[in-house]
Amino acid sequence: MAAITLGLDGLFCAACVGRAERILTRLPGVTGVTVSLASEEARIETEGALDLQAAATALGRAGYGLREVTTRLTAEAMSCASCVARVEKLALAEPGVTSARADFSTGEIRLRHIEVSGLISRLQERLAKAGYPAMLAEVSDPALRQAAHEADLKGRALTAALLTLPVFVTEMGGHMLPAFHHWLHGLIDPWWLWLMQAVLTAAVLLGPGRMFLSRGLPALARLAPDMNSLVALGTLSAFFYSLVVLIAPDLLPEAAQVVYFEAAAVIVTLILLGRWLEARARGRTGGAIRELMALQPDEALIEGPEGPVTRHSADLRAGDILLVRPGERLAADGVILSGRSHLDESMLTGEPLPVAREAGAEVTGGTINGSGALRVEITRAGEASRLAQIVAMVGEAQAGKLPIQGLVDRVTGIFVPIVMAIAAVTVLAWLLLSGDVAEALVAGVSVLIVACPCAMGLATPVSIMVGTGRAARLGVLFRRGEALQRLSAVRVVAFDKTGTLTEGRPDLVELLPAAGENADDLLALAASAEALSEHHIARAILRAARARGLSVTPAQGMETLAGRGIRATVDGRILRLGHEGFLREEGVSGVEALMALRPGARASGQSLLLMAVDDRAVALLIVADPARPGAAAAVAALQRDGLKVQMISGDAPATAEAVGRSLGIEEVTGGALPQDKLAAIEGVKGCAFVGDGINDAPVLAAADVGIAMGSGTDVAIEAADVVLVGNDPRAVVTAVEVSRATMRNIRQNLFWAFAYNTALIPVAAGILWPLWGIRMSPVLAAAAMALSSVFVITNALRLRRAGRPAAQIGA
Repeated sequence: MAAITLGLDGLFCAACVGRAERILTRLPGVTGVTVSLASEEARIETEGALDLQAAATALGRAGYGLREVTTRLTAEAMSCASCVARVEKLALAEPGVTSARADFSTGEIRLRHIEVSGLISRLQERLAKAGYPAMLAEVSDPALRQAAHEADLKGRALTAALLTLPVFVTEMGGHMLPAFHHWLHGLIDPWWLWLMQAVLTAAVLLGPGRMFLSRGLPALARLAPDMNSLVALGTLSAFFYSLVVLIAPDLLPEAAQVVYFEAAAVIVTLILLGRWLEARARGRTGGAIRELMALQPDEALIEGPEGPVTRHSADLRAGDILLVRPGERLAADGVILSGRSHLDESMLTGEPLPVAREAGAEVTGGTINGSGALRVEITRAGEASRLAQIVAMVGEAQAGKLPIQGLVDRVTGIFVPIVMAIAAVTVLAWLLLSGDVAEALVAGVSVLIVACPCAMGLATPVSIMVGTGRAARLGVLFRRGEALQRLSAVRVVAFDKTGTLTEGRPDLVELLPAAGENADDLLALAASAEALSEHHIARAILRAARARGLSVTPAQGMETLAGRGIRATVDGRILRLGHEGFLREEGVSGVEALMALRPGARASGQSLLLMAVDDRAVALLIVADPARPGAAAAVAALQRDGLKVQMISGDAPATAEAVGRSLGIEEVTGGALPQDKLAAIEGVKGCAFVGDGINDAPVLAAADVGIAMGSGTDVAIEAADVVLVGNDPRAVVTAVEVSRATMRNIRQNLFWAFAYNTALIPVAAGILWPLWGIRMSPVLAAAAMALSSVFVITNALRLRRAGRPAAQIGA
């Protein structure tokens, strides 16, 4: 199963989205399709390779297209004309590449290709195998494309406004100022004024408004009308009716000899203005992705055989040595080979203070180096880097379709044809009841214009884009868009303990020696015994010994006794470390005296180990896994929000109970195996589970919403719906707040979008005219339609302030 993202052209409303999804779903091998109007992209799940040509052909028949972009590569291995021909042939053989032009003198390869995920990396592999390794020189910038789209719509709107202004003034100025009407008609014959209006309106329709005709009329001919069809029908009806009045007035009754050139021109102008404002607002909804991508520098300094060389970040590979100068951003993930510095990792953890990093430490691409110079061996670069995976997660969530969107899809699938039928019935009803052709035309055009379903199509995707983007800025990654809706409805949040509510790294908090023994000497002996062990408690003892600068000599022989302890030989002495029962079984003396030193340690959630040298107990070691700093605040905040908090841990029941009590959790389950955790949430409706380990993966996948800590295992993260980039449990509260705010925003958008159409279609049809004399002109209908989309997007943009940063919760 593979997931492919395609850029689409020609989407304008929710009806377009549904039609494009149906077309792509019918392609061979396609198992799932989600089209987003907000991002104008399709996410396609396939069982094999997608036939891009078949997709382009099928979409083209429906009036849509696959978006094309330009990319420049450099391949220095080209040395002659035959190299150029071969490179161009290889490039054109890659599905989706429509044109390729290579120049061996500059080493440049200029490509025009369909915007599809993975195409460039596949082409680079193809060229490298042929002996022409190519590096990225320039990639089409989505932000520049968005800016160009906004500029185009702005130019169209302003041009249409300039052409429309004389039409509007000469026709409507007299209604507002009767004196102006008499003066103008005394100066110029009305027929010539109408001719001028006809010429300028034709210029508006065929110039800036041509996009509605070129897309709407073919869609109508295919019996698949969209919002462009409604605009085209409405404006052309007004224009051609007015043209009949101008050229052959005798065909109409004298009372019906009224022109509506200004209506057609103003409708196009207002809708273009709305599209421009919508594009400006929509450009702001995708800011999260752009901000994340901007964290990775375009170029990086690499250690080469002949000295440092500059390379495009997309061409970095695992094993390259990255030279990071003070103040620079890291271009990839890696391990520090040499150097020491402080790194600003706030983009990952939200922690504003720089963190000290030295040789051996792992570092992440996108973080900012402080004042020291670093040599870093790259471990993950490009699409494998943590930053790229975060961008991919956010993009996938933004392209997702929430269950609530199903209602919109069902309605918009039949909405446009129904609107056209209502418009036709409206015209007939007015003709039958009033006999006034002009009035009937006005009512029919108003219905067509006011009912464009743009707002309905944008209501959900723009909120998802802004909501998931805001969450990403706060360190919460929704891997699946539908998790937004499910998380807003959870009533229970169940936490794992170790690594989730606690640090997951036990520390030796105290070593109590028997009478006459030296604590440092005993700690050095314990560390020597545990030096070869991978157990987390062994590592805690080793860290404590190294922190005190003690000499550690690995044991000559060490035996691990599962679940009991270890037996080792150090400098000819037999050492035993383990729990109380193990030392009693071994016949060690002095156990009772040491256990009496800290009688309440177990009840407080601490782990106790006894150490014996030869056959005498010499020390009590107390190990604890401290709670994360924000754990108690997270529990309290969730409870204040009306959520029930549980803890389900594999740790000993006494330890789990003690940690739960200290954090304010009343319902605690300890000693739980993976299957026990599954059983604990089974049947619990609206349950989110928060965990980090491999053993948490089954329950993360089974819960209504699985939330994984960013420090967790890859298996846990893959099974989860939501990933917390840092390790602060308070980010769970942030996730819940953002999801609730997003769903509230979506419901507001859908209400206003549906209510707008439901309320205004009858008004446009003239139902209120007999009762209160209220009706809607086509011009007002166009203004209302344009503003509805702008309202929906503006409302969604409020989500950029949703949710609190984790650090502010409980502060």
